Amino acid sequence: MDHPHLHPPERETLEQFLEEHRALVRAALDGLSDDVAAARLLPATDMTIGGIVKHLAHMEDLWFTHKLLGEAFPPPWEAVRGDETWAWESAGADTVASLRELYEAACARSRAAVARFDDLGHRAALPSFGKAPVSLRWMIVQMIRETAQHRGHLDLMLDVVRRGA
Repeated sequence: MDHPHLHPPERETLEQFLEEHRALVRAALDGLSDDVAAARLLPATDMTIGGIVKHLAHMEDLWFTHKLLGEAFPPPWEAVRGDETWAWESAGADTVASLRELYEAACARSRAAVARFDDLGHRAALPSFGKAPVSLRWMIVQMIRETAQHRGHLDLMLDVVRRGA
């Protein structure tokens, strides 16, 4: 993976880092079997590789499709609205291919939503945290943080897979 450009404008910097993390999430699925993606690989958590990817797809749609644009949740989220654990728990029944497709589609919707606004200070259509709408800048930084955090979890799980434990 290429290192991001070193002196781009703010928006390009934010988008580069988010795209780098998204690419590494997608790469975590490369070569995995459905069983490994569904396995609980770390003793201290119920998280799975598939659950992380599905959760991240949900977060993409939550922040950019739902909050930023004010649109209804796309499938499959519209059927489970308000169930914060569904993405984590249901991922065990998904194939790696379907998880990749779900994540890539959510990221594509997010990119399209972000592209609609030139100003990083643009406020979301819907409020967050029961207070007020956050800015587009805040949302992008939030997705960088969320994706990077779970990428760390993926790295740990993939290390277990590589070691054959």
